[in-house]
Amino acid sequence: MDDIEVTYQEILRWEKEDFLFVDIRDQASVEYGKIPGAVHIPLEELSERVSELPKGKKPVLYCMKGLNSGKPALWLREQGYSSYHLKGGYFGYLVSAFEEEEKEDAGEKRKEKNKQIEKSIQKTFHKKLFSPFAKAINRYELVKPGDRIAVCMSGGKDSMLMAKLFQEIKRHDKFPFELVFLVMDPGYAPENRKRIEDNAKLMDIPITVFESNIFDAVYEIEKSPCYLCARMRRGYLYSHAKELGCNKIALGHHYDDVIETILMGMLYGGQVQTMMPKLHSTNFEGMELIRPLYLIREEDIKRWRDANDLHFLQCACRFTDTCSVSGDHGEDHSKRLEIKKLIAELKKKNPFVESNIFKSVENVNLSTVIAYKKDGVKHEFLEEYED
Repeated sequence: MDDIEVTYQEILRWEKEDFLFVDIRDQASVEYGKIPGAVHIPLEELSERVSELPKGKKPVLYCMKGLNSGKPALWLREQGYSSYHLKGGYFGYLVSAFEEEEKEDAGEKRKEKNKQIEKSIQKTFHKKLFSPFAKAINRYELVKPGDRIAVCMSGGKDSMLMAKLFQEIKRHDKFPFELVFLVMDPGYAPENRKRIEDNAKLMDIPITVFESNIFDAVYEIEKSPCYLCARMRRGYLYSHAKELGCNKIALGHHYDDVIETILMGMLYGGQVQTMMPKLHSTNFEGMELIRPLYLIREEDIKRWRDANDLHFLQCACRFTDTCSVSGDHGEDHSKRLEIKKLIAELKKKNPFVESNIFKSVENVNLSTVIAYKKDGVKHEFLEEYED
């Protein structure tokens, strides 16, 4: 299949009118970013939607890492298309695109890009990003004078934006607090780690990187490896942040994560609960977890990312490589994607459905609840019924 594989550098030498990028990943992956101008046709829909591809162009198919786009590109050739597949997939594009940028006056270009990013937060996205960020900090008392906060960065769009918003609010200097931009390398492939470091450099974020072996520890786990990985990562983050003198860690969960968690708990867990804006650590005394993106919509984060032509990691673990081939993203991922789709369908009939889900855990009426838990103890309405 050598003649069907093409690199991003080779495509740059083609006439733009001659080819069309076709993203065959699933919707969840595409939401993390895609090649500019690409059309999205999931692999499982390609055969029934092939007529959407213009015959006069060369379709260049790409997946996550180029592992499952070759065969469908060959199939397209059998249908009469001059098709190719992108070597290295979307990740290969990210690496190549950044290398191209580095060739062009790296220092000055980087400074100008960061100014553009910061200006977009101050102007274009002030109302949608900075204002709800500041509102969450004030409303839930997330940051207090004297705090030393570990801003935990995974390399994705949410945590990278959180870092920039923290830098912006620090400039206002209303009260003293300190920031440490903390990146844990749980066993990333070298190119994934470089991508995080390159983005941090581009955005002028002075990251502190430490290493762990979490990926090795969970790789052989068959049941809920992502859940175990997340728990272990949080423990490592707490521990290292505490060693650095921090009293809080900040995570990049946003508004949509919150409402999806509420519905997942009800529909799959049989309980009413939510993702809290802040929590005391039960294992690390004196430490707190805060979520300053709590009131920010994911769609606005995507708009900011795309407006600045930024490209972040989706998930850099070994399971992502496997999932990109098999289509199996794990049970929690599948449930969350199902909930996303459910909310989108409900929103078509009721535009307020998202805010109503969020408000539901602010307006719990205990007089109409059969039972509830407080500090691990279950209480039933019969306890006070006769009173």
